Amino acid sequence: MFPLTEENKHVAQLLLSTGTCPRCIFRFCGVDFHAPYKLPYKELLNELQKFLETEKDELILEVPNPPLKKIRLQDLEDGIDGNDNLSQNGEGSVSVIEDGSVNSNLNICNVCLGILQEFCEKEFIKKVCQKVEASGFEFTNLVFSVSFPPQLSVREYAAWLLVKQEMGKQSLSLGRNDIVQLKEAYKWITHPLFSEELGVPIDGKSLFEVSVVFAHPETVEDCHFLRAICPDCFKPAKNKQSVFTRMAVMKALNKIKEEDFRKQFPCPPNSPKAVCTVLEIECAHGAVFVAGRYNKYSRNLPQTPWIIDGERKLESSVEELISDHLLTTFKAESFNFSSSGREDVDVRTLGNGRPFALELVNPHRVHFTSQEIKELQQKINNSSNKIQVRDLQLVTREAIGHMKEGEEEKTKTYSALIWTNKAIQKKDIDFLNDVKDLKIDQKTPLRVLHRRPLAVRTRIIHSMETRYVDEHHFRLYLKTQAGTYIKEFVHGDFGRTKPNIGSLMNVTADILELDVESVDVDWPPALDD
Repeated sequence: MFPLTEENKHVAQLLLSTGTCPRCIFRFCGVDFHAPYKLPYKELLNELQKFLETEKDELILEVPNPPLKKIRLQDLEDGIDGNDNLSQNGEGSVSVIEDGSVNSNLNICNVCLGILQEFCEKEFIKKVCQKVEASGFEFTNLVFSVSFPPQLSVREYAAWLLVKQEMGKQSLSLGRNDIVQLKEAYKWITHPLFSEELGVPIDGKSLFEVSVVFAHPETVEDCHFLRAICPDCFKPAKNKQSVFTRMAVMKALNKIKEEDFRKQFPCPPNSPKAVCTVLEIECAHGAVFVAGRYNKYSRNLPQTPWIIDGERKLESSVEELISDHLLTTFKAESFNFSSSGREDVDVRTLGNGRPFALELVNPHRVHFTSQEIKELQQKINNSSNKIQVRDLQLVTREAIGHMKEGEEEKTKTYSALIWTNKAIQKKDIDFLNDVKDLKIDQKTPLRVLHRRPLAVRTRIIHSMETRYVDEHHFRLYLKTQAGTYIKEFVHGDFGRTKPNIGSLMNVTADILELDVESVDVDWPPALDD
C-alpha cells in the first residue's frame, strides 16, 4: 500500500517538481514506517507517478532522465532494527557499480544529494562489506556510523521552508521535527542490507564500528553565509579541521530568522551537478583489556621504558616484556599499561606479584578461550627469567577501577636489607618490633622531585619486624600504607622524612636491597593454574 495520502499530494508534487527524490518526499510527508523506503527506486518512482496521475505528463517532462538501470535496491523483508550510531553531519552520495565507477545518469536529489538514492544500493553496501571483510577484524556484530556533509542540514532547512510556505496556504503546518531524520531513513534501508551481507546483527552497543565519511565539494560553500549571520556559532576547535561542523550548522539554523535565511539561500535548493564522494571507509574495534599480576626478579629492570633525553638507559622493561606478546597475539595497534603502584629499577617484586592491566587499542583479534590465554601467559613466562606473570585474564574497563581504588587504600609489605654506620647488637633493633601504626611525614623525595609536585605526605608504618644479620646489617620487614617511600623512611632523605630508621636508632642508616613482598589488592581474581 502506497504510504502517501490525498493530503500529501500537493507537497509531493511540489518537491518532485523541484528535484527531490521519492524517499526524501516520504520524509517530508512524515512517513515513519520502514517498508516503503526499502522499495526499489524504479518502483518507488512509478508508484509516485501513479499517485500523482493527474500530473503524470508534467512529471515525465520534469524527470527527463529515466531511473538508472543499475539501481536494484532489493525489496527486503523487515530486517534488523538495531540501535544506530549514524552521525548526522549533512549528507552525500556516490553510485558504486561493479567496476567501482561512479554513475552520473541519475537525477541527484537536491535535498539528500543522493544519499537515499545510490548509497542505499546493494552494490554500494557490498563495496563497504568487502572493505570490512578485508580489514582482518574479528566481530560478531557491528555498529554502522555515517558522517554526512553539514551542508545537507542547510538544504533540508531550505526545502522545509518551501513546503511550510505552501502548506500554510492550505492552513496546514509542518514543524522541522515532523520531518523523518535522514539518518533514520538511511538506517531503515541499509541496516538489513549490511546484516544480510555480513551475516551478523547490527548492534548499537557493539565494540566493532564500520564508518563511512561522505563529502560534497560542489556544495561546500552552502553553509558559509551562516557564519556571517551567526558568527558566535562557528568558533574554531583544536580537533576540528573546519568550523562548519554539523552541530555548529544546526545551532545556527536554530538561531537564524527565516526571512534572513530566504535572502541568502534558494528555497527550494538548487539541484547539484555531481554526486558525493566517499572520503573514507574505516573499521575500528573498541579497546579490550587484559589484567594479571607480575613478579619482577631482576634488580636491573625498570617497570616502564627508561629513556632520558631520548636515550634509552636499559634495554627492556616489565611493560615491554609483557606487552610485546599481547600486541602480537591480539593484533592491536598500540597499548596503555597501568599497575597498582610501581617499584624502582633495583627493587624486586615477589610474593603474589603486582596487579597490572593493559588496554589494547584497536585489536583485530578479540576472541580467546581460557586455554589460549593460559598458553599466552606461559609464552610470556618462557620468554624471560626477569619476570613472571600469573592470573592473566580478559577484564572490562570498569573492572580496572578496582586496581586503582586499592592503590592508596591498601597495604604493602616489604623486606629491606639495612646498613648502619655504628656497630649494633640484636637488642639495638628489638624495639622496632613493638612499633605499631607509626605516623611519618614525607616531603617529596629528592630523587622524584623532577616528576612529582613538592608536598608533605603523611603515611603510616603499620608494623615492623627485624632480623639481626651482623654488627652493621639487619633485615627489616615492614607493613605500610600504600604510597610510602621506603628508601626514604630508612635513610631519612636529608631530613625530608621524619621520623626515619636512622633517627629512631640514632645512627646513620642506608638501604642496600629492597623487595616488595606483597601488594594487598584483591584484584584481578586469582585463577587456578
